[in-house]
Amino acid sequence: MRIWTCLFLITAFLSCKEDEKPVKTKITSVEIEEIYSNSALSIRAIDIASDKSIAFAANEGAFGLYNPQTEQWITGKQDYDSLNLEFRAVARTLNDFFMLSVASPALLFKTGEYGTMEVVYKEDHEKAFYDAMTFWNAQEGIAMGDPTDDCMSVIITRDGGETWNKVPCDKLPKIKEGEAAFAASNTNIAIVGNRTWIATGGKTSRILFSEDKGMSWQVFDTPMINGEGTTGTYSIDFYDENKGFAIGGDYTKPDDTKANKMRTADGGKTWQLVSDGAEPGYRSCVQYVPNSDGKALVAVGIQGIDYSIDSGDTWQHLSDEGFHTIRFLNENVAYAAGQGRIAKITFK
Repeated sequence: MRIWTCLFLITAFLSCKEDEKPVKTKITSVEIEEIYSNSALSIRAIDIASDKSIAFAANEGAFGLYNPQTEQWITGKQDYDSLNLEFRAVARTLNDFFMLSVASPALLFKTGEYGTMEVVYKEDHEKAFYDAMTFWNAQEGIAMGDPTDDCMSVIITRDGGETWNKVPCDKLPKIKEGEAAFAASNTNIAIVGNRTWIATGGKTSRILFSEDKGMSWQVFDTPMINGEGTTGTYSIDFYDENKGFAIGGDYTKPDDTKANKMRTADGGKTWQLVSDGAEPGYRSCVQYVPNSDGKALVAVGIQGIDYSIDSGDTWQHLSDEGFHTIRFLNENVAYAAGQGRIAKITFK
């Protein structure tokens, strides 16, 4: 286990909020600047904290933190017994760094007292496979994964990540046959205030919803493509309590464009297909552009970067460069990660 006691010190001086500006009404191109490269890594989990630092975790036990103002990286490699750890979920609060491994045993690491990464949750189950993690606030966080019983796996912390407890299945909606989730981009969970949405996929693709930070749950059906183990919703985002968007498809058929994009205007209770039969096809991540009134969206995947200015009705293909996941720093700059790299994306 590598000690990195200075992990968070480099970001202490960063400002917590930038002046808000309206999003550009028309984007015609992107500038892609690679800021991290490691050909051995497939990076599907990144997060941006309120201090603007960028965290990532990946396969080979790799993880790191980037300060965009100093352009400095602190990276590490996490060991646990003889396991070759793969991380597809990461979260960053102002004070702590969290990363969650896939497969069994599921291991959730948190920054320890002396800067090391310490296990705060472990789950030994042959079906354990966690897909995404995020926080409501500095004290309360949530992670979700594939079912090990007759419900989706959901774990929650209420003490800043020191302890995590699995929500019992009698508190969650029962799964349908073949329902699971995809660890494609760490965006299976969306949060606005106390409200939380979780996207499932596979032979059934639905939305789990909680209005009280995971204390109670409902489930809503969707028109997203389903029926196979590789179909369904791969990513979900909400602009506010009502406006939400989800994207997916079938990663084995990335050119298919039917029933892979959907939108809600009532907080996820009902969903409507948009741009049905039109590009883009399969994408692993979608995010709202900040300060866009819920009209501007960016989607990324192995076949490139796409942009919508009309809430997803039509899309413009901006780049063929493939990424797994993306997060916005502000309305004009985002960070994206994919095979072997992390890049700064400037929208022009």
